Amino acid sequence: MRIEAVSPGSSGELAASNAVKLKDAAGQFEALLIAQMLKSARETDSGGWTGESDQSKSAIMDMAEQQLAELLGSQGSLGLARMVVDRLSQKK
Repeated sequence: MRIEAVSPGSSGELAASNAVKLKDAAGQFEALLIAQMLKSARETDSGGWTGESDQSKSAIMDMAEQQLAELLGSQGSLGLARMVVDRLSQKK
């Protein structure tokens, strides 16, 4: 755990830094959910998306799905990241 020192006048910088970290974490969370959905969809079909069951194809599909999930998550394609950021950044 890292503790950051806060100097006077840096509260705006700290808030901006936290907002960036929150947006990044929310995007990673969305990517994780997308990856899980893609994996579940592929596992329901015994032959996979390609129609054949093969160990090497399965590994390649895993990597492709992970990249797709990261891309979609970083762009907020499903809107989940935006909802998380909105909800967590509300001031009470």
